[in-house]
Amino acid sequence: MVSKNLVYDVFNLVKAKGALGVGCETGVDGFYAFGSLETTECAAGFYEPIMCLVLQGAKEAYIGGRVVRYAAGDTLIVSHAVPVDAAIIQASPDEPYTALALKLDLALARSLYDEIGEVIENESDARTLDADVSEEAVVDAVARLFRLAQDPVEARALAPLVLKEIHFRLLRARHGAMLRKLLRHESPASRISKTIAFIRDNYKATIPVADLAAESGMSLSAFHEHFKSVTSTSPLQYQKELRLLEARRLLLSGHVSVASAAYDVGYESPTQFSREFSRKFGLSPSEQKSGATLLAG
Repeated sequence: MVSKNLVYDVFNLVKAKGALGVGCETGVDGFYAFGSLETTECAAGFYEPIMCLVLQGAKEAYIGGRVVRYAAGDTLIVSHAVPVDAAIIQASPDEPYTALALKLDLALARSLYDEIGEVIENESDARTLDADVSEEAVVDAVARLFRLAQDPVEARALAPLVLKEIHFRLLRARHGAMLRKLLRHESPASRISKTIAFIRDNYKATIPVADLAAESGMSLSAFHEHFKSVTSTSPLQYQKELRLLEARRLLLSGHVSVASAAYDVGYESPTQFSREFSRKFGLSPSEQKSGATLLAG
């Protein structure tokens, strides 16, 4: 059960920082508070490896044909960086959407390899993005992290201990199966994690998929299979998603032309870029840029 006092305090922190709809830092690195007075349309974005505890309201994420709904008292676990469509589906001025999110620390998780004990595994349970009802211990630990985040002295002294506890509990959670697979350095999940990091660092370049497979130590067919099982997409589509999301960010800044945005993210043809951008976001790059100009004006 999520405390009403916690909901109130988290939402008021977001409101006080003028961060409704976008979120804010809490005082602990990688730990964020979110609040929204209204529902949102489904929008394309990118989820980092993260844990999100919903305190009030509800949200949906769409990945690989699946719909993952997480509401008050649920915890979302995202093990790998993946493109996702998401929307806040339950929020109002009387009961605003409120949540706390923590970036996951893979090194910290791996340090707990010998401590998590035996967990019964079911291969079908291993999903990169999944949600379930939170154990009371998880809610309690996240709440304690938020409380101590408000005091810099307590945060410095105690946050590392609570962060370790949260990672421990997520690793033992039913929907932490894919996170547990990352504990083994040479597991397919870990190899794909390294591939994802490489693609993100080099998304502007032409990257032969065969090279990615060879670097991961897998056959081409095995690489495709494991990459899709983790990301719900292909390596080339993943790279395209990165390019389009970065191009949208550039256009929303209002400082680049459509052609410049296309070239900046690695497209050789502005025409192809415009076609793929329109298919992804439902409006042309020019319309996106015009909308950003109007907002800036």
